[in-house]
Amino acid sequence: MYSYHSKHNYDVNPGIRINDRDEDVLVGNNKLLELIISQIKQGNKIFVFDIYPGVDKNSLLSLLGEIKTGQLIDTDNCKLSDEELYRRFDRNITEDRVFGYMTGDRLENCFDKIKVSALMTQLEKNEGKVIFLIGVGASLFAKGDIHYYADITRWEIQLRYRTGAANWMFHNPEAPILTKYKIGFFLEWRLADTHKEENFDKVDYWIDANVSNELKIIDRGTFRRAYSTISREPFRMEPYFDKSVWGGQWMKETFELEPEADNYGWSFDGVPEENSVRFCFGKNSVTFPAMNLVRLYPVELLGSRVYETFGAEFPIRFDMLDTFEGGNLSLQVHPTLDYIKNTFGMSYTQDESYYILDATEDSCVYIGLKEGVDREAMLAELKAANRGELLFDTEKYINRIPVKKHDHILIPAGTVHCSGKDTQVLEISATPYIFTFKLWDWGHIGLDGLPRPVHIEHGSKNIQWNRDTGWVMSNLIHQEKLLTDTGRCIIERTGLHEYEFIETLRYTLSGEVEISLKGSVAVLNLIEGKEAWLKSKNGEWTPKKIHYCETFIVPAGAEEFVLEALEGEKIKVIVATVR
Repeated sequence: MYSYHSKHNYDVNPGIRINDRDEDVLVGNNKLLELIISQIKQGNKIFVFDIYPGVDKNSLLSLLGEIKTGQLIDTDNCKLSDEELYRRFDRNITEDRVFGYMTGDRLENCFDKIKVSALMTQLEKNEGKVIFLIGVGASLFAKGDIHYYADITRWEIQLRYRTGAANWMFHNPEAPILTKYKIGFFLEWRLADTHKEENFDKVDYWIDANVSNELKIIDRGTFRRAYSTISREPFRMEPYFDKSVWGGQWMKETFELEPEADNYGWSFDGVPEENSVRFCFGKNSVTFPAMNLVRLYPVELLGSRVYETFGAEFPIRFDMLDTFEGGNLSLQVHPTLDYIKNTFGMSYTQDESYYILDATEDSCVYIGLKEGVDREAMLAELKAANRGELLFDTEKYINRIPVKKHDHILIPAGTVHCSGKDTQVLEISATPYIFTFKLWDWGHIGLDGLPRPVHIEHGSKNIQWNRDTGWVMSNLIHQEKLLTDTGRCIIERTGLHEYEFIETLRYTLSGEVEISLKGSVAVLNLIEGKEAWLKSKNGEWTPKKIHYCETFIVPAGAEEFVLEALEGEKIKVIVATVR
């Protein structure tokens, strides 16, 4: 059994200190009621409650129902029927278990015009009365005297799916989790994010609705100040960890996670689209999606150059894959740029890399094709294996490359690959993260009890058959280049491949080094050492302590920062930026 070594300091619940004023956050459902009642006494009549898909609307309706002077209007009743929505968004939903097509539609097109007209008439007839409008896109129906927005993290939405919550667009509580996630990813979250962005300057109060019976409320100014703070200085997001079919014990032991859990096979610690940020005000805190920052302050966060290329999207992804005491990841390939654009409506593709955080003597990655592979024979064997007729002979077709700690394997889209067992991977990749075409899954059964989806047809159209042993060894393995060696600081470029837009520099140092961002947001991880400091060169923000394996984002607006090892300690940090 592998001997794990925890440094006893990984922070699983990081918070960002904004100020010491408890009163900036109203905590509890009763506090929300008190606030609304005071606003009614001030003469406000129309209260708009926009909610993000996944928020417990029924709980909020029940709470507002305690104010007897107000009339409740559920704007979701104006939504098109399930059948009409399926017809309208058929192209986006698709028949595939995993993949849809990214929508460019608008939230208002999810509503029935006749029902909307009737609601408008109802509002006119009730002019002068206290009215609560509540629902996804509620502000489409009235401007309101007071505008609330109930927000929720992406991870909490997924947990609710698992316990029977339906999508907003469809009444589908019994649908497979993959189906719910697909509808969220390709449809609901896109529509809702656009609507939310258009209302950032209009919302008066933001509600942290992650815990339905303990809502937390902050006003617009506090909300914007919190996000403005992290648009200019390094910050951590809240990580989350999840079970996998391939196993994984390294993170559980190293980060001292829940010991009773079967395994933690993967973690997101550096993906704003999926992760959240927790803002602390005195002893109180609120948790909101990190993606709000990307939409609110894209230029400050990303830098003008990166923003002009990607728009208000965060292009770099750090996550972890753990196969210790488990099995191999699925053999897979990611789509080429043209394919992901034309087939899924994405603007850039899922280029990846594996940084090896830890390994055993038997650790490996499978990557690239062996010399002279017969593509038709390989595809035929993959199809037969997935019909259960045989076990795919991976090493007959795919290179098995031994890996050790601190190797960096580059994986441009179109390269067949997977991590082997007993390997801890830090994925440093482009942000798209669900576009994985599994070719062979080693006979795994998904956590839902069903065989995991395999996409040989998609995969076969994206495999770059020229990426054989020679090409892989010349382009993807051990591509480190020494840039600087002062004795106290070594800087190496470890990747990524020239086909990929991310550059990674590894700093090995004792003492300190100044790092210039050169107009790009940076994502970094302390890959060796117990802890280190991130400091402002000009004292513009308070120093940030980073612990082993924690991921930090440094906004482009910070421009420069100092990375400092503790006295007497040597550390390694990997820093990713956009070229």
